[in-house]
Amino acid sequence: MLTEGFITSILAQPKTANTAIAKDIGIYFHELHPIPVVKSSLKKSSTRVNGLAANSTHIFAAQADKAVVHVYSREKGNQEALISFPERIHSLTLLGEGILVLGTAEGRAILWEVCTGRQVSTPTAHLQPISCLVGTQSHMITGSEDSNIHVWSVPRLLSMTATENSEPLRTLSNHRAAITNLTMGHSASGTDICVSASKDNTVVVWDYHSGDLLRTFLLPSTPLCLALDPCDRAVYIGFEDGSVQLVEFSARDSKQNQLYDKSLQSTPVQVTLPPWTSQAEAGPALCLGLSYDGTCLLSGHMSGKIIQWDTPRRVFTSELADLNAPVTNLLMSSPFPARKLTKPLTVVKPKLGESSYIFTGRLLGSIGTPSRAIDANGFPADLLEKAIASFSTTSLTSSSGDEQLQKENEELWKIVNEQRAFQKKTWSKYTTLKSGGLES
Repeated sequence: MLTEGFITSILAQPKTANTAIAKDIGIYFHELHPIPVVKSSLKKSSTRVNGLAANSTHIFAAQADKAVVHVYSREKGNQEALISFPERIHSLTLLGEGILVLGTAEGRAILWEVCTGRQVSTPTAHLQPISCLVGTQSHMITGSEDSNIHVWSVPRLLSMTATENSEPLRTLSNHRAAITNLTMGHSASGTDICVSASKDNTVVVWDYHSGDLLRTFLLPSTPLCLALDPCDRAVYIGFEDGSVQLVEFSARDSKQNQLYDKSLQSTPVQVTLPPWTSQAEAGPALCLGLSYDGTCLLSGHMSGKIIQWDTPRRVFTSELADLNAPVTNLLMSSPFPARKLTKPLTVVKPKLGESSYIFTGRLLGSIGTPSRAIDANGFPADLLEKAIASFSTTSLTSSSGDEQLQKENEELWKIVNEQRAFQKKTWSKYTTLKSGGLES
């Protein structure tokens, strides 16, 4: 059965004496579909907002007001390691499966390759602590309490030949107060977006590849957390007053993405639609999570409540749980996890300075029938002869093969052109009928 779950973490201590909840539990594993329920938990953790990250094998929790990260094994269900760093950790995120990025109190970002132990640090680009992080395997974006946002090149930071500290690719500096949250779009193209929220009561949409400001939204309350629509059409915002708001990037009747309309980019948009409110007093919304299909929004609150919202109807649905402590992080687990080629068995603790570069992990999937080359000393003679023969065979048959491929390509292009002409003719008839005119 297809299931969808999520992971939450809290900031200790419990607000009230609740015998139904163990006092030392800090991380919870929930199942959302088909029935909302808490499946399991991990102990001895207390995290602030943006202090939790998870991949398919491990959970990483930055401990509140400490220079320590707890690493938990998802397979074993226990704490695997306690990693100490030279500075207090304020935020963290994962780039892919194997690179953990930590934002420090001194304004630096530390990149830790969990399968090799290699550790790389950025220069102190921020004047205050890094409050939020987001990124892909190509770009990393850091937001700080100094109101600035920096965009970094991950390959440049991790380059083995780097001789000096890398500087940010660009700085996004339109906010006038601390950055509270960041989220990135789902596109793999060069026009991907990121969205930032700030205590200046604004949410800004950026093209982080170019540094262009695409849209500024003026809000009635302070935004604390964000969740982006799966199709990057809108952003969900959690406010300090506990309400939630949907802000769409384009009008519903628009035929183009209005984010890239240059005539609108310099004009701030005042959000006037009423926010979504719940029936109970839940306190500030500290974190948001959106289901895989975008129909269900979850919010974690200061009171410990986890609330479910119906996004198509834009209404409060139910209270899923009460964890009796501030719910600071909420990570959704996709029902369709990406296929991985490797799996880290245990994390390799960060190493300062130069050392051997050894990847520790398990290869996933089958490599086919075991070859004699694995057990033999060197390469067996018959395998070498077969490989050499394959090169000579390819050169003899290449000319006749090229002629056959060229003929097949010509036939395929003929079919493609016929289909294009038919499609153009059909579209012309459709537009004529839709406009109520007569076909000429």
